[in-house]
Amino acid sequence: MALMPFRTHVMRLVAQCGNYCTLQRSMAYKSAISLETLYPNSTLKLSTPSFTPNPNEKFSGFIPLNKLEIQYSASSGPGGQHVNKVHTKVDLRFKLSEADWIPAEIRDKMIELHSNKLTKEGYLVIRSDATRTQQLNLADCLQKLRNMIRDAAVTKREPSPETEEMIRQRHLKASRLRVAMKREEALKRAERRAPTVVDL
Repeated sequence: MALMPFRTHVMRLVAQCGNYCTLQRSMAYKSAISLETLYPNSTLKLSTPSFTPNPNEKFSGFIPLNKLEIQYSASSGPGGQHVNKVHTKVDLRFKLSEADWIPAEIRDKMIELHSNKLTKEGYLVIRSDATRTQQLNLADCLQKLRNMIRDAAVTKREPSPETEEMIRQRHLKASRLRVAMKREEALKRAERRAPTVVDL
């Protein structure tokens, strides 16, 4: 009952203003280390910065976000009601055969290496629900994609004939040692066995 005069005063102010949006707190606390203070020009909006790739390197790590399809969905695993309400799982997909921002030889090598990850339409799908935020899961997807591109960009050196012969000799030595150990174990088992009538 003690709040009735205050409530009527507030209702009178609302009626005079005619709009609920005009009522604002006169004193609002804002921390000196808030995000707006520390990073005044930052935003959570996804954007691709302007970038000029170096023509001498195969892949610079730059991935244009406007050429990727990014979808968010509810994540699985622990997290309680937060998991059900917030879409933090990230599905990143793009058509690998039409990705002109990847060099042609790397693109062909990726199609060869990751053919089991491609859909029927030729889309490469990368998923991440490692964290509970969209931004970190998207960063995880992009890092996975960079690692896949860099792995495909590495050209394996062919071993020399001397190296192949050395590897063959090692395998031969290992197989001989394995056979010798098996014979020794078989001999030990035979010595532990009780003598039979034939042996006597």
